[in-house]
Amino acid sequence: MGSSQESTFSSASTAAQVNALDLLPVYAKELIAGGAAGAFAKTAVAPLERVKILLQTRTQGFQSLGIIRSLRKLWQYEGTRGFYKGNGASVLRIVPYAALHYMTYEQYRCWILNNAPSVGTGPVVDLLAGSAAGGTAVLCTYPLDLARTKLAYQVSNVAQPGNPLGNSGQQPVYNGIKDVFKTVYKEGGARSLYRGIGPTLIGILPYAGLKFYIYEDLKSRVPEDYKRSVILKLSCGALAGLFGQTLTYPLDVVRRQMQVQNKQPLDANDAFRIRGTFQGLFLIIRCQGWRQLFAGLSLNYVKVVPSVAIGFTTYDMMKNLLGVPPRERAHPLTGNNNK
Repeated sequence: MGSSQESTFSSASTAAQVNALDLLPVYAKELIAGGAAGAFAKTAVAPLERVKILLQTRTQGFQSLGIIRSLRKLWQYEGTRGFYKGNGASVLRIVPYAALHYMTYEQYRCWILNNAPSVGTGPVVDLLAGSAAGGTAVLCTYPLDLARTKLAYQVSNVAQPGNPLGNSGQQPVYNGIKDVFKTVYKEGGARSLYRGIGPTLIGILPYAGLKFYIYEDLKSRVPEDYKRSVILKLSCGALAGLFGQTLTYPLDVVRRQMQVQNKQPLDANDAFRIRGTFQGLFLIIRCQGWRQLFAGLSLNYVKVVPSVAIGFTTYDMMKNLLGVPPRERAHPLTGNNNK
């Protein structure tokens, strides 16, 4: 009798949890799934991301080191915590960024299908929706990316003399995300919090679009029986990240160097300051050589393959777990599951 009552109570509790989940609108479930995907993916590759930023910004003592030697040097100076320096800002940024990115992708995709039937229903829709979603997410979360870069740029016990692009002078020492915001805001107001947004947007629009385009196109070519395979999703996500990053990587280098350069006037060196995207590309080529535009790219391959793969796979699994309906049954910004 008691066992029967316990079983009934357990069933009722499970049903209540399921019903509560069903009350969430589709876009809220997509936000949760996207945020979880971003957090898992970013934390998994945080040490590689830290080394990539040090290579991109020509940090003293890391310019000519490879991946393994850079990781060893970080361990020597800062220990295990050094691998995750700036990761707090990164996760704080990536959770809302990824949540907005995936959710707005789904909403833009539905909007295009409902309002622009001439575009069709193929991968071009994913390209357009992914690009628009990437731009939306970047605009909303960019100051956190700036804070992450400035924190990751600092290496304890290593001097930071100037590079040929105007990052000379004493670099500020930041004690956390709040300190970064405060210092950067004092340097140039709210506009300083968006330093480097130009190359970021120019880079993210094609990258985000290509990422979704390739991932969805690869999945569509797979037989139905294999579409739930985790290995398959990881492979599709890895290829999507690989192609997308290769095409847009130089713009990421320009963005990082803009983010870490000082705002104060630098007199004679001021001519070497990056002021815009294309001017920055030419300036880096002239002062540092064209190879600098691809500094850390091999490391980025090692980082981005698991990162994008984990992100897409986690997102798909979280959508299944949360009961997000198939796309053809989900309406933008509603919880209605019936077409």
